[in-house]
Amino acid sequence: MTQSRRKFSREPADARKAALIDATLELVAEKGVGGSTVRAIAERADVTPGLIRHYFSSKEDLITAAYEQHMTGLTELTAVMAEQSCGTAVSRLAGFVVASLTPPVVDERSVALWASFLNRVQQDPEMRRIHAETYADFRGRLESLISAALAEVGAPATPAQLRQLAIAANAVVDGLWLEGGALPEAFEPGELPQIGLRSVSAITGLNLQNPSLEKAGKP
Repeated sequence: MTQSRRKFSREPADARKAALIDATLELVAEKGVGGSTVRAIAERADVTPGLIRHYFSSKEDLITAAYEQHMTGLTELTAVMAEQSCGTAVSRLAGFVVASLTPPVVDERSVALWASFLNRVQQDPEMRRIHAETYADFRGRLESLISAALAEVGAPATPAQLRQLAIAANAVVDGLWLEGGALPEAFEPGELPQIGLRSVSAITGLNLQNPSLEKAGKP
């Protein structure tokens, strides 16, 4: 037995599961879901296939766990980066948009993983549930930030209006994230967040490119 495998066996159960999920994500990014067999995952994690079955009832169970970690991880990473923006509610919204469209959130590997998982989302009810929950989480955070920013400038919106604003802003962010990760060479450094700020400003009526001015039309 190799030294790395012995070290793996001594790790706590949560750490072992996390290592298996990480190995799965690496393989899915490289070979897709179909190429990520239990044997290949075991080899990548340097464990036996039996150990995988000890923690996950099936390959599908492991793939689902990997997808959930990938999607929740992107949202949490965005939130952590956005927390660096302090001050006004408008500034916090601008920070969230920028974080959503800046590396390491915008990343070729992240988009490759998303694309690899997409077909299973359409076919697997559990994957679809996770997709719906993670989408709602991200959109909900965006909606809360938009709500606070609009209230701050004296232009509060109704719940129905906020929902539609968040859906539209999220669509812009998602589209730019996808293009930026798939074709990073097509954009200048810093171009994606600039486009995102300008677009979300147009959607919400806020001046996110210069948060100190607050309203988009304010001189």
